[in-house]
Amino acid sequence: MNFDAEARALLPELIAIRRDLHAHPEIGLDLPRTQSVVRRALAPLDVELHLGSGSTSVTAVLRGGKPGPTVLLRADMDALPIEEETGLAFASTNGAMHACGHDLHVAGLLGAARLLAAHRDELAGTVLFMFQPGEESGGGAQLMIDEGLLETTGERPIAGYAIHVVPGEPGVFRTRAGAIMAGANGLRVVVRGQGGHGSAPHLAVDPVPVLAEIILALQSFVTRRFDVFDPVVISVTKLSAGDVLNVIPEQATLAGTVRTLSAASVVTLQEELPSLVGGIAAAHGCTAEVLFEVVYPVTLNDEATATNALATLRAEFGAARVQAIAAPMMASEDFSFVAHQVPSTFVLLGATPAEALSDTVEMNHSPRALFDDGVLGSQAAALAALAWSHLGAAGPDGNAD
Repeated sequence: MNFDAEARALLPELIAIRRDLHAHPEIGLDLPRTQSVVRRALAPLDVELHLGSGSTSVTAVLRGGKPGPTVLLRADMDALPIEEETGLAFASTNGAMHACGHDLHVAGLLGAARLLAAHRDELAGTVLFMFQPGEESGGGAQLMIDEGLLETTGERPIAGYAIHVVPGEPGVFRTRAGAIMAGANGLRVVVRGQGGHGSAPHLAVDPVPVLAEIILALQSFVTRRFDVFDPVVISVTKLSAGDVLNVIPEQATLAGTVRTLSAASVVTLQEELPSLVGGIAAAHGCTAEVLFEVVYPVTLNDEATATNALATLRAEFGAARVQAIAAPMMASEDFSFVAHQVPSTFVLLGATPAEALSDTVEMNHSPRALFDDGVLGSQAAALAALAWSHLGAAGPDGNAD
């Protein structure tokens, strides 16, 4: 089956869908306009549609002409609260932006649905299309799972796949077995002292320099308590203390993100951060509270589906466009919730416009992030091919060839 050739005919339509979504981004779990676009695009395909009750998710079921297992394909749909600075003709003007490429993900999965629906009679099994809100915040994947996503077809999927656009040569796919994206955890530290006049710090207990010492200690902590081959990243991204220039505040607070690649690292963080922070605070006459929250687990690619993905994509696009990467990214993904229940693989797709390729290309989440929607045909073909690789065409005996 040559999905790549068939997808080229869909490219203009997929680009139009992507640009429409890009110009009208929505944030979080409530994406009514995006949901409407997805429903309209799926309507001619004669698929079963299921809408979320706690969000504007869309689950579509394409049943093949012959019996067989279920394969899940996923796209996330939400944008970010970022003012766009790309200067594109179809740039958003509503204060939100598809700075992570989810508009491409939606269009690409709709293209895969079109490709697979065209071969419904040959398909030995079922494809479950997961259009998910709330990836950036809100835990949309887990919400869909809690609402019965994985039981939608009557049996749990035997495999799951998702493709995410990233900076890089357009049209080049990358993945690996094992951890591919880090787990995301939230950290908040509150240091409490005794407020006073800014002119007399010796009569107060100032929590601000204590917080500064804690920030530096956190960076030493990750380099001395964790194996360099099982890295941890702590980034303090928010600081707050007093509101008045001449008043020493009663408390000072930091917050940030902690990225991990193993459950063992999370346990170490949970056990040791309170004593580290508490000890520093106590040394200066303060008290401290540490809040550590596991947000997304590590995204783990199942070895069998990762091996299948590399082989399938090489067969579809040629070896030069498919790479096995050596190390995971420290970004995180809530596709991890699917991957913890279904043997799954998460694939990265380079999508930087060729003219913008450089060592300083803007990353995902930048207000100037650019993605080449010319990759949409390849994205759609890749998703269709990955599902087909597990289902395939039914032979005379009813079994998949």
